[in-house]
Amino acid sequence: MMAGRMQNLTGKSLKHSIKPDHPYGMQFNNGQKNLFSRRPLRPIRAALKPETGILRFLMPEVMKALLCLWLFLPLISCSTITPVETQVQQSRENGFKTELPKKVQAFATPEKIASVTPREQFQYSLGPGDLVSILVWKRPELSQENIMVSPDGLIAIPRIGSLNVLDKTPVEVQGLITTKLEVLYIKPEVTVRVHEFHNNKAFVLGRVSKPGVVNFPGKGSLLEALALAGGIPDQNKDTSLTKCAIIRGNDIIIWIDLQDLLRNGNMALNAPVKNNDIIYIPEASDEMVYVLGEVITPGAIQLKGGMTVMKAIMLAGGMNKYANPEKVFVIRQQNDKGDVVRVDLRDLLEHGDFGKNFSLMPNDIVYISPSGMAKFNYALEKVLPSLQMLNFGLTGMESLGVMQELRKKIWGQSGFINSSSTTTTNSGN
Repeated sequence: MMAGRMQNLTGKSLKHSIKPDHPYGMQFNNGQKNLFSRRPLRPIRAALKPETGILRFLMPEVMKALLCLWLFLPLISCSTITPVETQVQQSRENGFKTELPKKVQAFATPEKIASVTPREQFQYSLGPGDLVSILVWKRPELSQENIMVSPDGLIAIPRIGSLNVLDKTPVEVQGLITTKLEVLYIKPEVTVRVHEFHNNKAFVLGRVSKPGVVNFPGKGSLLEALALAGGIPDQNKDTSLTKCAIIRGNDIIIWIDLQDLLRNGNMALNAPVKNNDIIYIPEASDEMVYVLGEVITPGAIQLKGGMTVMKAIMLAGGMNKYANPEKVFVIRQQNDKGDVVRVDLRDLLEHGDFGKNFSLMPNDIVYISPSGMAKFNYALEKVLPSLQMLNFGLTGMESLGVMQELRKKIWGQSGFINSSSTTTTNSGN
């Protein structure tokens, strides 16, 4: 038997004894039983009973509040765009480099250029506008100077008449005239001489000094065509010179990397130009990059030579106060699917790590993610209307007396809440 003394909440001493037969080894007297009785909780239990009617009015508003809180956290995560970084292997194809990039798959390789270039020896063919002379030895009446080939490829020759010379070489025309004169003369000696060449031309369009038709005296090439068109204007040194297209026939387009050709001197890209080829150099304004997210002025920016991620962000006004500098993403299209690369600008600025300050390519997307607080503020902005609706419901319950009845059941208070002073007016004791 063991005796002791303990203090209850009123400060009175209570005796207790431990008995083995009690479940807890302890038996309380009557005063102790009153101390642990459930009588103080009876008003709360009565107020929350469904049959009282109070819970029936309060439950919809409570459910609204719980629903708002349940929807609040998903709103934080789904309210903004969060790019998923991809595993990018550093190779020539993706072009994520700090130097000037080379997007090889967009341009023709030297092997591709060789495959569309005729392998046979170049021979000039007559065409509309050419000036030719036909000389027959010791036959001045048959000789003629400066005969122009008509648009339909015909020339007029004495004693023969009209002769079709379109797409025929001078040697072929010479043999054709000799064959026809042999009917009238014995072993005529014919010579065909070309004075002006107009059937070895190309159309140079776009960003050149003198766009138009250029004629080659011999076998033409891309650099020769650009030189005959006056070269590329250098009005703004910041503009990017990236590519040109050679359009041949109805189904062949050859894209040439002008940076590699002109700045690096890769003469394997100096593609031969055939008759009636179209050479097009896009304007500098056609090359754009897109800056999105938490910047001052998001939008499209004209691509300029050597533009990097940092330079593009600064041209967009810089990051705003809601930006997360640790999560800047560069999104680059590679065929059907693109690559997403994360750039930590905080590390770049604090430690000078320029390893991921990539040079940008046409149509690159730079996205600056929002910070966690910005996401929270955005979600709170979306939830506020629901909270206002909850407040409106509670105010309505107050005006209908539901809250008054609830306070009376729980705390024994009565009266209405004065919303202006946030005090309770008691009508009881």
